[in-house]
Amino acid sequence: MVIKMVCMILGGGVGSRLYPLTAVRSKPAVPIGGKYRLIDIPISNCLNSGVKRMFVLTQFNSASLNQHIKNTYHFDLFSHGFVDILAAEQTRNNDNWYEGTADAVRKGMKHLINHDYDYILILSGDQLYQMDLEAFAKYHVQSEADLTVATIPVTSKDAPGFGIMKVNKGGYIDSFVEKPKENLDAWKSEVPNKYAKQNKHFLASMGIYIFSKKVIKKLFADMPDATDFGKQFIPAAIDGGLTVASYPYEGYWEDIGTVSSYFQANLALTDNIPDFNLFDNQNIVYTRPRLLAPSKIFGTRFKKAVVAEGCIIHAAEVERAVIGIRSRIGEDSIIRNAIVFGNDSYETIVEMTQNNIPPMGIGNNCHIENAIIDKDCRIGNNVVLMGHPSLEDHETEQYCINNGIIVLKKGAVLPDNSQIGFVGMRAKNQS
Repeated sequence: MVIKMVCMILGGGVGSRLYPLTAVRSKPAVPIGGKYRLIDIPISNCLNSGVKRMFVLTQFNSASLNQHIKNTYHFDLFSHGFVDILAAEQTRNNDNWYEGTADAVRKGMKHLINHDYDYILILSGDQLYQMDLEAFAKYHVQSEADLTVATIPVTSKDAPGFGIMKVNKGGYIDSFVEKPKENLDAWKSEVPNKYAKQNKHFLASMGIYIFSKKVIKKLFADMPDATDFGKQFIPAAIDGGLTVASYPYEGYWEDIGTVSSYFQANLALTDNIPDFNLFDNQNIVYTRPRLLAPSKIFGTRFKKAVVAEGCIIHAAEVERAVIGIRSRIGEDSIIRNAIVFGNDSYETIVEMTQNNIPPMGIGNNCHIENAIIDKDCRIGNNVVLMGHPSLEDHETEQYCINNGIIVLKKGAVLPDNSQIGFVGMRAKNQS
């Protein structure tokens, strides 16, 4: 079965809930797993599934995302594959930017005129999952659906944060509501026993769709002012008598929407057998080949850590942490429950000694816990960063505290002996 399909990957909005990680970059450009960016996940899923025609729709803080895509995804002349960037643009007919998920796709449709396709696959640029998108497409075709929505079971606690649907025994969606707040029981669907035992009785939209070409064009024509798939187009398709199918997904999936969810998803990569598997021969996660040297370690004790290439680590201990590219960590430092993005470049010995500020990286005898260190930060010696749930949210020029997590901003400078957070925990944790 040859399925002619193109993919549109949504580059995300302002990403305010991921601030300050999105202060200078879009959500899909946020680093993950030490060496990747979030955009690498949907693109890798496409490549692993044989989908090689992709458009990434960008708008906010898109410079680093555009640069990453340009430097990473190159196809040979014979594959006809591409990853093209569709930046929001003003035209003579429309001077507005993207106003929602559907509006972004609608405005990008004009760039598909010269492409031969029967289906459009729509993905989000800020989710963590590994899906066989070819199987998803085949399900859509075999179901003779006009629109297929990928769904995942969730609990009543999580249901109000998603689009929830009622799915009949045939696998088709009878009704849909965006983020229900009342009468949740009315939205329960029949789910396999293993999910019922986990109290996951609700089927939530993953924000992953396949539209048949004629259908999406008709919906756009019939609803010229509608801007959102979940709130407007999916309910309209169901109410209009279109065939809308549910594709049940049973793998790991995480929506990276908040600093807390981002933090936990990263640290989960350090588990013995993580739900998101980076060590897989088939589901490869692709990213930019930087040609960095191997990481160099000087007597550090590691326990459940992910370390990217190009690092120089003298630390005493690194536990349940993700250490990004070109990270430099000084002697006797302790890093626990932390994400270190690393650096965009190396400093020479001369640069490290001549400047009047700490070198890029983490100095000697530091203690960093429950924290995210953005790129190119300069942390002096004897610095303590101790996140804790008891801390109140607030922001300074150098850092934010979000849900008890200390987030050091990109390029932040902390002089020697700086102390941030629940400092009283340090002695207890070192004893």
